[in-house]
Amino acid sequence: MEDLAAFERLVCKNASDFHYMKICLVLEKGRRNVEAAQFKQLMISGLRQLYGEVGAALPFDVLKFDPSTLTGMVRVCNSGLVKLWSAITLIGSYQNELCAFRVTQVSPFLIALSGNSRKLELD
Repeated sequence: MEDLAAFERLVCKNASDFHYMKICLVLEKGRRNVEAAQFKQLMISGLRQLYGEVGAALPFDVLKFDPSTLTGMVRVCNSGLVKLWSAITLIGSYQNELCAFRVTQVSPFLIALSGNSRKLELD
């Protein structure tokens, strides 16, 4: 028999180690002076409430935070994405004021969060 040319199929499922999230904090009474450290601390407290001290130790970084819109770019390891997302979804108050986190974009690639195709205007 002839030796057929062998090929190898290689499938890479999400080669990235991290996921990036664009997250907005919505406060009931409108804008408030919130800094990046307070933004991160609120997410850590949500992780602590839902998952305990082990959950609060989940490594994630606030890469960018805009205090005028209360929007931040967060980097989290793939294994912690669902934990962080679920924890911030359940946060309901910040300094005795009702609030909610809105996850607007998620991607394994940071460049994907740089634009929004829903707001794209072509000339």
